[in-house]
Amino acid sequence: MAQPLMPHATASWLVDNTALSFEQIADFCGLHILEVQAIADDTAATKLTGRDPVRAHEVTQEEIDKAQADPDYRMTMTKGPEQVRRTKGPRYTPVSKRQDKPDGIAWIIRNHPEITDGQISQLIGTTRTTIAAIRDRSHWNIANITPKDPVTLGLTSQRELDAAVSKAAKAAGIENAPTDTRLDGDREALIASLRAEREQAARDAEHAGEDAPTLPGGFVDPFRR
Repeated sequence: MAQPLMPHATASWLVDNTALSFEQIADFCGLHILEVQAIADDTAATKLTGRDPVRAHEVTQEEIDKAQADPDYRMTMTKGPEQVRRTKGPRYTPVSKRQDKPDGIAWIIRNHPEITDGQISQLIGTTRTTIAAIRDRSHWNIANITPKDPVTLGLTSQRELDAAVSKAAKAAGIENAPTDTRLDGDREALIASLRAEREQAARDAEHAGEDAPTLPGGFVDPFRR
């Protein structure tokens, strides 16, 4: 159910200017009845300035009159508060992540040179001046900038990054976008770890005197019993 834009202030006005029950006010404002009781008793943390929902076009006087005449009647809003949607302008980045932007920009420049400065600006939410400074290494903090995946940093989503790479590759006449090699190091580490585990298992079996079936190279075959 839609609620007033400022529910506590609206509740304060209804308490002071109508004969509605606390339950009716709580239901209309989306509050707990004890919150309305506190507002009425002036025991709330601060005294609220009332907000007239009639002047705000959130409810009609006729609705209030019906509710005052019938304690069981529940008022309905004329309209809900308008939602503000961001349609233009740079991407908003939380303050805690803004220091990571140069690292994300450097990663894109290094791994996807086909992406334009305009696309990077949209992905990361930064200026072309900053991107250019990182490209030519004239950025004031260039010595401390370490390329890091912007998706991992939370600066953009994998879907947005993939879309930008695909679009840039197509514009540059590259039929196949560059292969994502970000996990190559992880794959090599995983292979090395599995190889070490197999070798250790073979040594354990040998020490235990078991005739463990092996593959060339001394690896234990996990599928034979």
